[in-house]
Amino acid sequence: MPASSALRDGYAQPPGAGQAAGQPAVRQIAMDELSQGVVERLDPGSAAYINGSGLAKASPLGMGLFRIEPVGNVGSVRTPTVQLEVRPKERLGLARLLFLLGYTENQGFRDDAVAAVEDAELWSALAESLAQLADRALSRGVLQGYLNVDESLRTVKGRIRISDQISRRPGMLVPLEVSYDEFTEDIPENRILRAALERMSQVPGVRADVLSRLRRLKGKLDAVTRLQSGAPLPPWRASRMNVRYHPALRLAELILRNASAEAGDGKQQAASFVVDMSKVFSDFVGVALREAMGAFPGEMRLRYNAMLNEAVDDADRIMVQPGAVHLLGGRPVMVYDAKYQAASDVGASLSGDHYRMLAYCTSLRVPTAWLIYPGSGEIKLRRILNTDIDVVEFPLDLSQPPAQILASVADLAQQSWGEVVRQATINR
Repeated sequence: MPASSALRDGYAQPPGAGQAAGQPAVRQIAMDELSQGVVERLDPGSAAYINGSGLAKASPLGMGLFRIEPVGNVGSVRTPTVQLEVRPKERLGLARLLFLLGYTENQGFRDDAVAAVEDAELWSALAESLAQLADRALSRGVLQGYLNVDESLRTVKGRIRISDQISRRPGMLVPLEVSYDEFTEDIPENRILRAALERMSQVPGVRADVLSRLRRLKGKLDAVTRLQSGAPLPPWRASRMNVRYHPALRLAELILRNASAEAGDGKQQAASFVVDMSKVFSDFVGVALREAMGAFPGEMRLRYNAMLNEAVDDADRIMVQPGAVHLLGGRPVMVYDAKYQAASDVGASLSGDHYRMLAYCTSLRVPTAWLIYPGSGEIKLRRILNTDIDVVEFPLDLSQPPAQILASVADLAQQSWGEVVRQATINR
């Protein structure tokens, strides 16, 4: 199935849609991330969970009413009584959101790695997508691989760990401290997949048929070690042996990093999927731009530290940190910064962005700064008065297919490199 924009038309769904049989309808609340907030009736448990999730702020107004305001993140929080959705300003679809999230972790992550189903509600789309990809991964059986095991045995198996034997059992011949490779299902790939299936199975309101599929698939992995909540995900390496697992694992990792599900009072489940779009956009631009600039001489560094003032000691230093700097022969020649909140957004500061870019150029002695923001429109050049510094505003249309988004980043790399060549010609 081709990837689709499950969130393209917003997150809200009709009352009761996606609701498991026999469960009371969950009230839907949807808002844009730039919204000034809404006033809604909430139970204290739901208000507390929303505040703790980091998705929004719920302030009590009295008589059971709360003012709910976005705080800069997007996603969904679901409790037994209410589902709150905060949508990206660009109304990104699920496939596009997962592409941006996944690309920062795995260069080359494509939207067709996640078959996002046509569903207007985030949780149903995530659950159905995970069920489809996990079913595909496990259709030819559970993947097995070699796992290194350290164990104490009465017979030799594998190799004896001499140092451990001497330190733990001085003068004793048995048991032996040994290490060996075991061919098993209990490998990182299966642990990650099981954890994601388990987490999505705990989300309230997932349709009964999808919930049944998630549990059936998790049952195939019951022999696999269960990951502890909050523990770091075990590392795995992409190879031709686990290629059928790749799409499921990438979605599973995104779910485990950004979603949580837990039991509340009376064992009622609540869940949240929260992402910081400002960080997602900044990370994506940095990683994609570094990849695109690989076609040109020099080296790109992300989150580059530079000093703005002359200082005698560390306490007097003023530091700036542009999102990316390209160096040629060890000298900065280009500076970039990604700004998710464009000047046209509520509360955004056009002058503030340009003051910052001016500081970067001054500190690094670079004549041109590139300011990247999400949106459509034309590239705009602003010459700073009484200086030789230009700030170029470069829009990146996130509504385009991933291949086109990456092509736009490649165009940014090409244009900025052309500016370096032009400046070098002038300075000869």
